[in-house]
Amino acid sequence: MTEGSRGPLRIVIADDQTVVRDGLAIMLDLLPEIAVVGAAANGVEALELAESLKPDAMLIDLHMPVLDGIDATKRLNHEHPQIAVVVLTTYADDASVLDALRAGARGYLTKNAGRADIARALQGAASGQSVLDQDVQATLLGATTRPPDHPTASKRVLPDNLTVREAEVLALIGQGCSNGDIAAKLYLSAHTVKTHINRIFAKTHSKDRAHAMLYAQKHGLTSTDEG
Repeated sequence: MTEGSRGPLRIVIADDQTVVRDGLAIMLDLLPEIAVVGAAANGVEALELAESLKPDAMLIDLHMPVLDGIDATKRLNHEHPQIAVVVLTTYADDASVLDALRAGARGYLTKNAGRADIARALQGAASGQSVLDQDVQATLLGATTRPPDHPTASKRVLPDNLTVREAEVLALIGQGCSNGDIAAKLYLSAHTVKTHINRIFAKTHSKDRAHAMLYAQKHGLTSTDEG
């Protein structure tokens, strides 16, 4: 609650997956301290609901059509600074986390978070606090402790629309690293590593890990440039 006598925290949920959006709405609306007043399937709808409903907080996914979560957060922060934004997404890589926080998000959770964690993050954000889950904290620690002159895949021209993080994951696959090894090296959760690998397989048309290794070798992506 933003004020002691105001009543439940009024929130809007924005996620392009209907089952996720509806599930979150049902789950959070059962809490006496939360009132779900609207749901959006993309960033444009989220902005429209922000204007019409004036919620206290918004729970936003990063990857949405029409207008993604980062750009929606930037506009919300500029046009409706009184609305607290909490990101709830599958991704916990450093680029996604830093982009969201720079855009003005006050909280960042992965979809491993439970109902109580989400409610606490929304209430904390509405009160002006920053709330990050453990995976995100580990990601930020990794990003801040990396040497500033550390060369990364961002200096390469990446094929098939691979992101920098996906290229790093692919490089480690090419080196024969297990999912656990990749998680430890890149400060990611096991769930996030699996998500990146699934996206890599889709983008590179790799049927399995062996094909991904061959792809990494063919495109010179078997080095993480760690010295």
